[in-house]
Amino acid sequence: MKKIALAAALSVAASSAFAGGVVEPYMEPEVVKQTTSSSGGIVVPLLLLVVIAAAAAS
Repeated sequence: MKKIALAAALSVAASSAFAGGVVEPYMEPEVVKQTTSSSGGIVVPLLLLVVIAAAAAS
C-alpha cells in the first residue's frame, strides 16, 4: 500500500513539474511582399524619352 501511495505521489509531482515544460521558441516566417512589376524598370526611361521627344517637337 505504501508503494502505491509513493508511486501516486511521485507521478503527481512529476506531472506538475513538467506541466509547463520548456518549449522551443517558434518564429513565424517573415512575409516578403514583392513590389516589382513585370516591366523591369523600363517605364521611367520610356516616359523620359517621351518627354524629351515632346520638348524637341515643340
